[in-house]
Amino acid sequence: MEFRIADTFTDSLVKLTSQEQKAVKTTAFDLQLNPASAGMRFHKLDRVKDPNFWSVSINMDIRLIVHRTETSLLLCYVDHHDAAYTWASRRKIERHPKTGAAQLVEVRERVEEVIVQKPVERTAPTKLPLFIKVSDDDLLSYGVPVEWLDDVRQATEDTLFDLVDRLPQEAAEALLELATGGKPQKPTTIPTSIDPFSHPDAQRRFRVMTNMEELERALAFPWEKWTVFLHPAQRYLVERDYTGPARISGSAGTGKTIVALHRAVFLARRHPQARLLLTTFSDALANALQVKLNRFIGNEPEVSNRLVVCSIQRIAYELYTEAFEEPKIVTPEQVRSLLRSAAANVPGHRFTESFLFGEWRDVVDAWQLDSWEAYRDVQRLGRKTRIGGKQRELLWSIFQQVHDEIAQQNLLTLPGLFYRVADYLTESNEQPFDFVVVDEAQDMGISELRLLAVMGKRRPDSLFFTGDLGQRIFQQPFSWKALGVDIRGRSQTLTINYRTSHQIRQQADRLLPKTLADVDGNVEDRQNTVSVFNGPAPAIELYADLEQETEAVSEWIANRLTAGLQPDEIGVFVRDTPQLERAIAAIKQSGATPVELDDRVIPAQGCIAVSTMHLAKGLEFRAVVVMACDDEILPLQERIESISDESDLEEVYNTERHLLYVACTRARDYLLITGVNPASEFLDDLNH
Repeated sequence: MEFRIADTFTDSLVKLTSQEQKAVKTTAFDLQLNPASAGMRFHKLDRVKDPNFWSVSINMDIRLIVHRTETSLLLCYVDHHDAAYTWASRRKIERHPKTGAAQLVEVRERVEEVIVQKPVERTAPTKLPLFIKVSDDDLLSYGVPVEWLDDVRQATEDTLFDLVDRLPQEAAEALLELATGGKPQKPTTIPTSIDPFSHPDAQRRFRVMTNMEELERALAFPWEKWTVFLHPAQRYLVERDYTGPARISGSAGTGKTIVALHRAVFLARRHPQARLLLTTFSDALANALQVKLNRFIGNEPEVSNRLVVCSIQRIAYELYTEAFEEPKIVTPEQVRSLLRSAAANVPGHRFTESFLFGEWRDVVDAWQLDSWEAYRDVQRLGRKTRIGGKQRELLWSIFQQVHDEIAQQNLLTLPGLFYRVADYLTESNEQPFDFVVVDEAQDMGISELRLLAVMGKRRPDSLFFTGDLGQRIFQQPFSWKALGVDIRGRSQTLTINYRTSHQIRQQADRLLPKTLADVDGNVEDRQNTVSVFNGPAPAIELYADLEQETEAVSEWIANRLTAGLQPDEIGVFVRDTPQLERAIAAIKQSGATPVELDDRVIPAQGCIAVSTMHLAKGLEFRAVVVMACDDEILPLQERIESISDESDLEEVYNTERHLLYVACTRARDYLLITGVNPASEFLDDLNH
């Protein structure tokens, strides 16, 4: 007998108390071991549309709704007695007549129960139905159940989200994409002779549990169901054969990290002798990837033993140490000191220390220029301040001194470390990994990408990247193609947002342009991104002083906790370290316990996570507060005052916007943005 769990079951499980969840999980394990056990209290449901619905008693009050046939048992829903029975009375599982997929369909009874009509002002124009020109055959092809066709035809902008919440996911996604001007891909169709649960769309909502360990993982992390329920479009990108390096992009919440995880595991399973690297730009994000990977593959040592999860900096450090010796990395402060000393020895220049450091960091060190000829001929991409030949000569006389001093002290800059490792791998013809999967690729620098290009020479499809240009907060733009990583023709954009509600995504998107392009001309189109669920509108609140902000945020957090959210489902973010105390004070005043995040990344159970926006990458919370969005804090005044190159001002504003975007899109259901007047200018963009 096949044992399955539905995504509706995992969604309902998290709404119970911890003690209730524990009892449900015990029953689920018992059902998987022996569904025919005499100890199982099955009850055939009356007055339901689906005759295969049964209830299982967990205790005196909690009921588990299952779909039971001779060959399968499906866990569908769990709740308190009356609510569970009501849910079952309004659902049925059936094969879609067009696609052949098994669907959990909400029974349509009366139109007034389906669409919540919103009051319309007399002066407001009547809004036309959105799908009046779409044929029944096309709607069926998108997975719309037959009995919902009339309601879909009546849907307007005001009623669309009330409707799609009641439809199977593939139908909801297609309608949302149509409504925003997109052209959704029609689902696969399978003949009636094939099991409807084998359809790709059915597999992402009904998961077969093959063993106790797999069920244990699914129940231990029910909110993270995305690790197993892949969208068919994502699965195609994961399992596709590529003829060269590939990059998957998409705005926050579209599942890029999940695609990266699944791609790494897919390659490990397909190539049982291969060694793989799953990497990103920081230790914190690498730790988060490791946690997600453990939840995904669990007890598969044949995969985990060959799959290294490590930041690119750490792996370069280890490879350098293995090939040479432990490197001595020069700090930015040491470089600034060397630049000051060298500049003092060169009379007649007017370059500021800030300009010198920027030119060293973004041009000389990034490209590892070690001669006057190399610096003379380099394209200073991203540096708009023009400098003539005489000025370049003066600059190089300064940089040459710094370069020589670093070499004499047997020190390395981080870019120098990456270049040395890349050169060693090229000369020795060694390849430590067969495949490299890179997450958050937009924040990989020039030297990191050069090393990855060398690592990817073993096979055409060795390199696989995921990232979002709208979340670039650390690196200047540069040409990937110039470093040997050409993704043209193998760049795809994900458009379905699973993590963030429509309201939060729509408001956060106002911070960024509708399209973003990299230096090589690869375009990321964000216009057709749709969220698959609805939620309350984000709140943007400004206060007269810190005390008012603290009071308001603490009350908001307390209300979320009272409503049933767990502390570790809430995150609070600020722009910079000095503002952390504001966040901590608000959390404490709410009665909760704050925990500052570091490279551990994973929030402690029972605590509310608090961190700067830079550490928000890779995190997800049901509720998020973004505090201290004050003028001169966002964008950070210190960064603006340190600008030496005119291009830096645009870059500062871009990355500061990206930071706020990253922080806001960590939220799934609830988002509060606060500040003390005068507020950040970015909040005006969010409000319009």
